[in-house]
Amino acid sequence: MLSQKIEKLLLAPSWCRAESILEMVSEPCQRTRKRRMFLLDGPETNQGRVHPTRQKEDAMRITRCLSMAIVVLCCLGLLFQTAALAETKPKAAFNFAKFPDMSDFDPNNPMPLKGDTIKIAVVASHSGPAATVGEIYYISVLWAAHIANKQGGLMVDGKKKMVEVIKADTQSKPDVTKKVTERMILQENVDFLWGTNGSHLQKVINQVADKYKKISVNAASLSDELQEGGDFSRYSFMCTFSTEQIGRGIAYYYGQIRKKEKKFYILCQDYLFGHSMAEGFKKGLKEYYPEAEIVGEDYHKLFLTDFAPYLTKIQASGAEVVYTGDWIPDAANLLKQARQMGIKIPFADIFMDEPRFLQEVGIEGTKGIVNLAQYGNGNPAFKSEDQIKYYKTWLNLWKTKWQAPYNTVLYNHGTGNIGAYIGSTLWLLSVVERAASTDPEKIIKVWEGDTYQLPNGQVLEMRACDHKQITPLSVNEYVPPEEQKQSFNIAPYYWFNDFSNVGPSTLLPMDKVVPKADPNLCK
Repeated sequence: MLSQKIEKLLLAPSWCRAESILEMVSEPCQRTRKRRMFLLDGPETNQGRVHPTRQKEDAMRITRCLSMAIVVLCCLGLLFQTAALAETKPKAAFNFAKFPDMSDFDPNNPMPLKGDTIKIAVVASHSGPAATVGEIYYISVLWAAHIANKQGGLMVDGKKKMVEVIKADTQSKPDVTKKVTERMILQENVDFLWGTNGSHLQKVINQVADKYKKISVNAASLSDELQEGGDFSRYSFMCTFSTEQIGRGIAYYYGQIRKKEKKFYILCQDYLFGHSMAEGFKKGLKEYYPEAEIVGEDYHKLFLTDFAPYLTKIQASGAEVVYTGDWIPDAANLLKQARQMGIKIPFADIFMDEPRFLQEVGIEGTKGIVNLAQYGNGNPAFKSEDQIKYYKTWLNLWKTKWQAPYNTVLYNHGTGNIGAYIGSTLWLLSVVERAASTDPEKIIKVWEGDTYQLPNGQVLEMRACDHKQITPLSVNEYVPPEEQKQSFNIAPYYWFNDFSNVGPSTLLPMDKVVPKADPNLCK
C-alpha cells in the first residue's frame, strides 16, 4: 500500500506533492490520535487514564507512524532528485536569440579556419560497412561547431577560438581505434575525442583518453559498463542513453502503458552492447511486466547479411514482438529480410529509424514499429516559433544546398538520433564556453552535475558520480503518413509520406528510466 501511494505521488503534479506528503505521513498518526481521544472518554478508562493494554497498542501505532514517515520522506528525498531535473531551470540552454545565419553551412565544404582552434576528433567508422554511421556523426558535430563559429567562436584561455572538426577512422576495428585515437592526441593535438559506434571501441577510446588525460565524449555507445567499476574514467562523459534504461523503458512501455503483447523474442548483436541490451530488457520485464514471456533469445555477429536462420526461429516461436538493439547496417538488413519473408511481427528498437531502408520497406512494412528515442520532448514535436525556425533552417539547406551523400532522405530532418548527436556537441561546447578553457580539469568541474536544455526543449543532466546523462526518454509508435500529424504539427503534417513514422509519442516517467548506477561510485 505504501509503495502504491509513493508511486502515485511521483506522478502527481509538483504543486500538489507537498500536500500529498503531509496527508500520507499524518494519516496513521491522526487515526492513533482519534483512537486515544475516544478511549479517554470510553468505558475502558480508569480515572481519566488509558488502560495499560491500550497504552501499549498506542505506543506501537505511534512507532509505526513515525517509521512510515521516515521511510516515505527518505524515498521521496531520493526520487525528488530525479524529479528536480524537470522542475528546475537548467544551468545553460541553447540560445535561439544567438542562432546565426547558417546559409553557408555545407558538410562537404566546412568553413576554412585559421590560427589556433578547439579541435574535436570524431572517432568513428568513416569507412567500411558502417561508414554511414561515421557520416551521420560528422554532420552532427560539424553543425554544432558551425553554430559556434558563426557566433565568433568560443572564448578560451583569454582569446576567441574557432571549433575544428577532424575525422578519425576506426574502420570498426579495436586495434585501429587505439592507433588512430593516439594519433589524434599526439600528432593532431585534439582537445576532445567524440565517439562512437561500438561499445567495445568506445572502451578503447576511453582508455586512451584516460591515459593522456583528454576528455572523451561518448555520444553513441550505450553499454552501462563503460562508466562502471574499473572501466570508469573521470575523463569520460556518457552523453547518451544507456542499455539498462533502454531495456527497462521498453519493458515499462509494454507492461504498464501498452498492455497488449506478452510474447517477446530477443535478437541482438553478439558483443558487449548487444548482451547489455538484452539484460536490460530482461530485467525490465521482471520489474514491470512479470507476466510477459521471452520465447526466444539469440545473438548474431556484426554486419550479418543473412538473417534467415534467425527469422525462421522467430516465426516459429509465436513471438508477438522482436526486441533488438541492432544498428545499421544490421538493423536495415534485419527489417528488410523479415518483411521479404512475410514476417509482419513488429520490432521494438532504438536504431530501426534510418529513413533510407524504411523507405525501401514502405508504409505497411514499417507500420507498428516501436522506437525508443533519446531525442524528444513529447507531442507535438514543435512547441514554439523558435523551434520551427531552427528545424526549417536544417530542412531548407537539405533541400537546396547539400550534395551527396547529405542530400538523401536520411538527412531530411535534423532530429531523432541526429538531433541527439547535435545536442551532445552543443552541450560540450556550452561547457567549454562556461569553463572558458579546454583544460580537462576545468571541463570536469563544470560538466559534473551540469544541466543543459536542447533546442527541442529537452533537458539533459550529467550525473556527477559516474558521468552518465540523465534525460527523459520517448517511446514512438510508427504510423502511416496521415496519422503522423499528431507529432509533426507543421505543414505538410507528416514526417515522411512514403513510409510509417512517428505518430503517438509517450514520454516515460523519469523515475522509471534513470540510468543504472554503480553503487561503488554513486553512494
